Amino acid sequence: MHVIGTAGHVDHGKSTLTQALTGINPDRLAEEQRREMTIDIGFAWLDLPTGERVGIVDVPGHRDFIENMLAGVGGIDAALLVIAADEGVMPQTREHLAILDLLAVPTGLIALTKMDLVRDPDWLELVQLDIMETVHGTVLDGQPIIPVSAHTGEGLGDLVAALADVLAHQPPRADLGNPRLPIDRVFTISGFGVVVTGTLLDGALIVGQEVEIQPAGVRARVRGMQSHEESIERATPGRRLAINLRGVDRDTLRRGDVLGLPGAWQPTTLLDARLRYLPDAHLPLEHDDPVKFFVGAAEVLGRVRLLDKERVLPGEEAWIQVRLESPVVAARGDRFILRRASPAETVGGGAVLDVAPGRRWKRFRPEVLARLEALRGGDPLQIALVALARQAGPVPLKESALTPAQLESAQAVGAVRVLGEGWVIHAASWERLVERAQRALARLHSAEPLRAGLPRDALRGQMRLGLDVFESALAEMVAEGAVTLAANGSVRLPGHEVRYSAAQQEGIARLLREFARAPYLPPTAGQALEFVTNDVLASLVERGDLVRISDDVLLTPDVLREWIAFARETLARGETLTVAVLRDRFQTTRRYALDFLERLDALGITRRAGDERVLGSGQWERLL
Repeated sequence: MHVIGTAGHVDHGKSTLTQALTGINPDRLAEEQRREMTIDIGFAWLDLPTGERVGIVDVPGHRDFIENMLAGVGGIDAALLVIAADEGVMPQTREHLAILDLLAVPTGLIALTKMDLVRDPDWLELVQLDIMETVHGTVLDGQPIIPVSAHTGEGLGDLVAALADVLAHQPPRADLGNPRLPIDRVFTISGFGVVVTGTLLDGALIVGQEVEIQPAGVRARVRGMQSHEESIERATPGRRLAINLRGVDRDTLRRGDVLGLPGAWQPTTLLDARLRYLPDAHLPLEHDDPVKFFVGAAEVLGRVRLLDKERVLPGEEAWIQVRLESPVVAARGDRFILRRASPAETVGGGAVLDVAPGRRWKRFRPEVLARLEALRGGDPLQIALVALARQAGPVPLKESALTPAQLESAQAVGAVRVLGEGWVIHAASWERLVERAQRALARLHSAEPLRAGLPRDALRGQMRLGLDVFESALAEMVAEGAVTLAANGSVRLPGHEVRYSAAQQEGIARLLREFARAPYLPPTAGQALEFVTNDVLASLVERGDLVRISDDVLLTPDVLREWIAFARETLARGETLTVAVLRDRFQTTRRYALDFLERLDALGITRRAGDERVLGSGQWERLL
């Protein structure tokens, strides 16, 4: 099923022609009938000779109601541009034609109306020549011009035949399994409740289904459906529908909302797009200019961020990001229109490329422009890579949009990195991740030059990665030389070394001599600060020259290994291990022996039973 949309200047006979073709007056409002002028969109239907029933969306032509017109032409398959023979091409003819062109309406034709008022062949020839010149280069270029009179019936049969012909070459709407219906009317019917209308896109709907209306954020159930006053149980894409909803209040819905399956469509206030700026626009488009944004049946105020130009001149194209004041629902590929509020005019439009960019892009960034170009190209690999690039970090391979063949191709050109067994990251995101790690390490080396490196857990926290993917990412960074591992397992920048001044080296030598002179009764941490500063002492512990057993007890690695060996052997023989036994064996003090054994307890290597220690389940290696 197809939908036709009328277009044209005010009082050129769109509604009259629609009624002559269908027998239905599309001007449903009392004010419209009183003023004999269409104010809001109206609807009718027509049975073609082929047997197909097509919907007709009749739109207002007056410049004051252009924005109502935009709510009705978003989902049409063909345009019927109506031009009165006695007046020819007029201002709203050109504006409506520009809108049809920006919306990339697939096909259409021109109805030259009011033929009963003009009988001068020369005038008619001039009008038709002007029409052909006006539509040149647009979606209606080369389409038939059908002379008609709604009053006499002249040419109506030819017009219906021409409509059938242009629609016969239009494929049916694709069923993507994800239905959405941009709502262009909301009303209530006594005894039935809330009814919404629109043109169904992208999937089928069934009576009884639960649906969700966004951005209203409400759920309802399809109580019934009609298409052209015929009740149906199942609706396919491309149908004009009236849907009776259960479980929703009229006041929660408005024109521009989108009906879809629960959870399927999410509203957005930020979109990436390609803009075509009309040659007839009165002013250039500046960065952050306010606009009215139209997509589907929605109208929202917003601002345009120019990504590749300082300003857009009439007739130019540009990459833009639209920041909206309130959310809309849209899909990649949807066509949109931009209008200025003052002076009120249609200035441009184009195609939505991304409805969830996730961030405001910096202007004039080559990688951003390349991303948008890829989205416009529609290559499946490039689109998958764009989706991957939106992720700040690695994603599980099974959750990426890349097929195995695409992954192989992307790796071959360096577009992605595979980390470990199950993670993939976009090359640009990988570079940012490496830069984040290097900045963290550079800050550490600058603030604390005596530290060998940053502990892995600390770096992982700054990189905001899970443990598994962090280890895979770290291995990749080490392999490519972006970072290196210190002897103690911490992470440092390549080329970073701990360098002590002459005075610091002298203090270290004196301190280590004290540890060598009395290995089992060495200086406490407090006493060590008489020889070196706190940061030097921390550096000695970090690089393994000393081992901190408790806040105040330090041992050399050799002494620690002796004590570990003695404790293990004592317990292995089934002998008693106590503070006194350790103290007497090494001629140390109770304080040192107690802190050592409590450290064993804390690590689960031993467990206290009265004054004795018994073997626990912890690993001795954790002490070293």
